[in-house]
Amino acid sequence: MNNIVLFEPEIPGNTGNIMRTCVATNTTLHLIKPLGFTLDDAHLKRSGVNYIDKLKYYVYDNFDDFKSKNKGTYYYFTRYGRKPHTSFDYSNTNGENMYFIFGKESTGIPKEILKKDLEHCMRIPMSGNVRALNLSNSVAIVIYEVLRQQNFKNLLFEEPFKGADYLEK
Repeated sequence: MNNIVLFEPEIPGNTGNIMRTCVATNTTLHLIKPLGFTLDDAHLKRSGVNYIDKLKYYVYDNFDDFKSKNKGTYYYFTRYGRKPHTSFDYSNTNGENMYFIFGKESTGIPKEILKKDLEHCMRIPMSGNVRALNLSNSVAIVIYEVLRQQNFKNLLFEEPFKGADYLEK
């Protein structure tokens, strides 16, 4: 199972966008406190639109609380990672839990956490002209690479509302 983990997210709009992405990709969201907003924040709801009620998510008091309740493989995204996000094989869909962990917008994931698992620290390749991509964009890039490797299991290839032949009509 695929899981997105936000370590101390600060910006409600980013988290709202990520919530929508999680609903679109059948991905569970994990939020690690402290949060820079409340879950009933208007910005959060506006970004997540009317999909938040379909979201499977959990909130944890801290990183240790999260780790004690979630077993599987952890992948950390940091601008200091030395491997691209595409360098791992995510195709195992045998029920293994994979957790894709992203840090808070201002400072990322603490170095103390990253140093314990350098093998799973990675970055999204980009030019030297920016420090990092927007958090919600980064999550979308990563989860769609994971899903691509899993052949987009349980996702629709045709538009479900107006029909597959909408453009032909």
